[in-house]
Amino acid sequence: MKLKQALNTGLDAGLTINECKEVLVHLYAYCGFPRSIQGLNTLMTVLDERKAKGIQDNIGREATAVNDTNKYETGWKNLAKLGGRSTDGPIEKPTSGYGAFSPEIDRFLKEHLFADLFSRDVLTFAERELITVSVLIALGSGVEPMLASHLGLTMRQGITKNQIEEVFAVVEKSVSKADADAARKVFAEMSSRN
Repeated sequence: MKLKQALNTGLDAGLTINECKEVLVHLYAYCGFPRSIQGLNTLMTVLDERKAKGIQDNIGREATAVNDTNKYETGWKNLAKLGGRSTDGPIEKPTSGYGAFSPEIDRFLKEHLFADLFSRDVLTFAERELITVSVLIALGSGVEPMLASHLGLTMRQGITKNQIEEVFAVVEKSVSKADADAARKVFAEMSSRN
């Protein structure tokens, strides 16, 4: 099972249990609750197997509690920070596109993904964006606009072109060459526009 191997590799490399959990929780926003929950179940199995072998994994720090009364504003500000925009001034609600068409999805996106998840401090914004880019690549075709957007957000977090190319190499090795090549194409098109 690829996930068991990846979790063991991550733990061996020094990831904490809470970092692994946080990655799997973050992923539900992109690949759904069923896969995220199965990922957490796999992590529990891996931890039990490692404990039986006498391996003591570091639990790591817990996320700081997020006590937010205005999640939409927090999510809007987190998204603005990710995109390198000012957080001063009035909160802007979408006037076109999917957010205007479905204000509900815009609210869920801001309040839950960018407030509830991105405000948790076990992972940095850069780490969350690398995770997001990786899962979007693995999802394959149909999410190219989101992939391009998140590649841009990843670079705004200080991740270099070479580091992104390393992500493509890892995906090529562990997922598929076709998915990695498709991501390279999206990245090249995005880079040529900027």
